[in-house]
Amino acid sequence: MTKGAQTRRAILASAIARFGREGFRATSVAEIARDAGVGSTAAYAYFPNKEALFLAALDEDTAGVISEGLSTVSEGLGLEDWRQILLVTLVQAVGHHPLARRVLAGLEPDVTERVLEIPALAELRKACTERLRAEQMSGTVRPDIDPQAVGNGLVAISLSLLMSLVQLGTGLAAPYGNDVLAVYAAALEPFPLARATP
Repeated sequence: MTKGAQTRRAILASAIARFGREGFRATSVAEIARDAGVGSTAAYAYFPNKEALFLAALDEDTAGVISEGLSTVSEGLGLEDWRQILLVTLVQAVGHHPLARRVLAGLEPDVTERVLEIPALAELRKACTERLRAEQMSGTVRPDIDPQAVGNGLVAISLSLLMSLVQLGTGLAAPYGNDVLAVYAAALEPFPLARATP
């Protein structure tokens, strides 16, 4: 890794921590640079302004959350397991990604809508689509659903649930976990064959 790449990474790490702790408005680029151990104007060599640095830090921090979720979708878990573990993994991951947590908590309302378009979400949508398509082939997911539309929907629902859990706390939402899994099962699993009555 080049010295420039190391400096950029240090600035992003400091930005994630500082913006996550204090928010966009209360943080200065000079403070971030100081935390990164670089000169007060060094950040401007990598980011044109404070907003660009904030958005890059947000993308980086949320990519970390989503990469943890991606591992659960691609692992060899059973149908019900991966949907449940995906949400649990995202909830746990957001706990150690301070800027992602701050935005999901609604504390940065100017960028909340950006959450749906974070670049790393495209990877999660793709992984969910591929997983659903593979499970259609194996007969564990209904053949009549569009895996891409449903994969995109699963990601949107998971993101909404994650935002709710961050804002309400897991204690208040936990009693509804099995109900959410029941909705997933009803939407995705093949209908049981009707038994012929004698």
